[in-house]
Amino acid sequence: MKANKVLYITTEMIPYVSENPLSVKGRFLPQQIQELGHEIRTFSPNWGNINERRNQLHEVIRLSGMNIIIDDTDHPLLIKVASLQEARMQIYFIDNDEYFSRRGVLADETGQEYTDNGERAVFYARGVLETMKKLRWIPDVIHCHGWAAAIAPLLIKRAYQDEPSFCDSKVVVSVSASEFKTDMGATFQRSIPFKDITSKDIADVCTGNCTYEELAKIAIKFSDGVVFESKRMPTEITSYAKSLGRPILTYQGDEGYAEAYSAFYDSLIPEK
Repeated sequence: MKANKVLYITTEMIPYVSENPLSVKGRFLPQQIQELGHEIRTFSPNWGNINERRNQLHEVIRLSGMNIIIDDTDHPLLIKVASLQEARMQIYFIDNDEYFSRRGVLADETGQEYTDNGERAVFYARGVLETMKKLRWIPDVIHCHGWAAAIAPLLIKRAYQDEPSFCDSKVVVSVSASEFKTDMGATFQRSIPFKDITSKDIADVCTGNCTYEELAKIAIKFSDGVVFESKRMPTEITSYAKSLGRPILTYQGDEGYAEAYSAFYDSLIPEK
């Protein structure tokens, strides 16, 4: 069967943030998959360095207004949208002043990584999934791309497993050699519990503040398929994916990759 509808939960996208391998793939993969005939939806955090006026972001009132509780604290969820006219794509942005108003994506201007990146990732993933429920658009495949999306597979498989919007969706995760240097912060473990999720769900791969390799393992553990986005991947990550028997799409290079991704998505959808 074909994966007709694909949801992208991205971490970064050009032209909204600066160019790097993560933001380039985050931008062009959805477009190219759409050009192959798939219907797509794409989400990104509204990082503080995104120029809303220049990129014509505007709030979607009917989707905003919810509060997401993390570590017993309410955090308002705002949904904004913008269009990439040349690609015929609409991008949904998850926003919150506390988490996304800073000028950096992962770190401040000195290179110091934010100590609440784990909380920010949890808020982002939950914000996307709650918004998708309101949109009533049911994806065949959910592709989680980058560190900020890495908690989404856990949420989909353990907290939203009975939701009609996600219960039949296949989850794909993209993992790279490394995306940050330190960890997800001291509050990450407290941010995890939600509905049926407890800290025990990740205890076998992450016991502390969660390094990048441990975060990748969490994503892989709750995925249906794994994409390696780097030519040279850490053995710790590749061995873990293989030990779980996850279908793997190996590194496809920087160009001409769309058909391989499309075929990989389709391979995860069972025949009816």
